[in-house]
Amino acid sequence: MKRLHQPPIAENINWDLIITGGGATGLGTALDAASRGYKTLLVEQADYAKGTSSRSTKLVHGGVRYLAQGDIGLVKHALKERGLLQQNAKHLVHKEAFLIPCYNWFSIVKYLTGLTLYDWLAGKYSFGKSKYFSKEETLAMMPGIKAKGLKGSIRYYDGKFDDARLAINIAQTAIEKGATLLNYTKVTGLLKNGETVTGIETEDTITGLKARFKGKMVINATGVFVDDILQMNNPDTKKLVRPSQGVHVVLEKSFLNSESALMIPKTSDGRVLFAVPWHEHLLVGTTDTPLNEHSLEPHALKEEVDFIMATAASYFNRKPLEKDILSVFSGLRPLAAPTSGDGNSTKEISRDHKLIVSAKGLITITGGKWTTYRRMAEETVDLAITQAGLEPKACITKNLSIHGSQIMEEDHHLSIYGSDRDKIEALIEQNPGLGQQLHPSFPFVEAEVIWSARNEMAETVEDILSRRLRVLFIDAQAAKDIAPRVASLLAKELSADENWVAGQIETFNKLADGYLYHQPTYNHHEGIAL
Repeated sequence: MKRLHQPPIAENINWDLIITGGGATGLGTALDAASRGYKTLLVEQADYAKGTSSRSTKLVHGGVRYLAQGDIGLVKHALKERGLLQQNAKHLVHKEAFLIPCYNWFSIVKYLTGLTLYDWLAGKYSFGKSKYFSKEETLAMMPGIKAKGLKGSIRYYDGKFDDARLAINIAQTAIEKGATLLNYTKVTGLLKNGETVTGIETEDTITGLKARFKGKMVINATGVFVDDILQMNNPDTKKLVRPSQGVHVVLEKSFLNSESALMIPKTSDGRVLFAVPWHEHLLVGTTDTPLNEHSLEPHALKEEVDFIMATAASYFNRKPLEKDILSVFSGLRPLAAPTSGDGNSTKEISRDHKLIVSAKGLITITGGKWTTYRRMAEETVDLAITQAGLEPKACITKNLSIHGSQIMEEDHHLSIYGSDRDKIEALIEQNPGLGQQLHPSFPFVEAEVIWSARNEMAETVEDILSRRLRVLFIDAQAAKDIAPRVASLLAKELSADENWVAGQIETFNKLADGYLYHQPTYNHHEGIAL
């Protein structure tokens, strides 16, 4: 099968850095390395941000719960990175007001004190001061919140973003800085000279093309898949990570009817839960369930969804039901595996990132979170420089604009493209038919499909509807409805036949069924679509 995007690669290049994994950490590392002038190659087994990096709670934050746990250093670093991210990706990272509803007076004092410290730790990168609001003021700001027993609320500020779109823009920026990026390129083995890792063997999962790439340093940034790469080097290696599943459900925005987000600071089992306005819907999550296995398409367990729905019901005026769930999706956090005890509680597992020299020529980076991706990348490249004996060059990403970064004054759905918006509108001017909406409930238009295929390395219907337009994550049934049209548009770009179109629709529908929680064929016990 032909590919839309396959830059010509000479296998005889001796890369400075070869990065495996096209999520937040891998892409950030590629951008850091390329912007310093190093010859950089990144390979990703699927689409960029296919795994964990497209399945977050959409927050750019310091981590209020880490503050409660006393991890001041982690919070302070994350708050600085939050500020840098807003500065460098102005079109995607926005300030968001969060309300913490308080049903006793002690909670008001406790959370206002803690959040005042949170604001202070942000320093010059502060998003705004925390403040107390009365019951009446709270209900005016968030009409959907449960009023019975409410004493008031604390409002604080954090950041909100679109994770998968930021990943794509970071990928574009890395390419602009000279990096070579290959999606749908799976690592099948490591090249070695004795005990030293000297490169990777790959297979293109679309064309079947096999290749070998040599480099001075291989960086394993594959998230929950890091152990797969480590075992290619040494089959007896102990596992470095333990996956923890985070589930989100998407509801209509009317359940809270607010532009502010809801933060529930302590749920029945000690977790934090958020309800965040996102793409004109309401994203509610997340859970924290330790798992023993990883996959590219994890599925929610019934008890996880039940927990989210029950917690939401205790704070919402209108109780959400299973039939109200428009989409449910799961992500796997690559938490550092515990070294003692049974490790069944994710509270025992490190939340910070780990950077390890796994072998000569092989560095592994894992853990962390989206907000701190830039700092993690800087530390990774710094270590790679010393380990590979590269000429030292300073990191420049603190003040490096991400592709598309531009303040967008008008609230328009194309504003998420930042400076690329004008080019998409130019496509519509050239061909007015491309201005047609893909679905009556969504503002997305045909031109966005064409743009993503030509300029954002999208190869499949899933790439478009999952990570470029986000419809699958917002309303799975609507995504299924749109799929045939998207397949047809992509087929023209690819010069593909009807068999390709039919195959794409069938594949996508099977995938989307796993996001449709309330359908009769969803096996709630196993968490998979039948």
